[in-house]
Amino acid sequence: MVFRLGRRLLAMEQPILARHGLSMWAYAVLSALSESPMRTQAALAASIGADKTRLIPVLDELQQRGLIEREPDPADRRVRLLGLTADGQRVHRAIQTEVRAGENEILAEVPAEDRDAFLRTLMTISPR
Repeated sequence: MVFRLGRRLLAMEQPILARHGLSMWAYAVLSALSESPMRTQAALAASIGADKTRLIPVLDELQQRGLIEREPDPADRRVRLLGLTADGQRVHRAIQTEVRAGENEILAEVPAEDRDAFLRTLMTISPR
């Protein structure tokens, strides 16, 4: 059942991301950085479950589009600190608003008390 729900959510999210010209990995990066604005590339990769070497092209693209900043860490020039730009925050909020609307549409058939319990359960069992 979780797999089917995941497929349904991905099918709902893909057109939203396509309208904004982003991949799922790019959205995962924006989402992670919106929660914690400055991270190393290695920590970011670990937090979203991505291989850090495969994440570099995603970060390059996001930086070229002006959605993220990568700056050398003053304490260690080999480390890059990451953060969302104002445009990155705007794009992330726009996507998140559309995704939340889609999630609400999917959950619309579920009674409110069951929906609340379902969402609390997901928050409990989902790693952060």
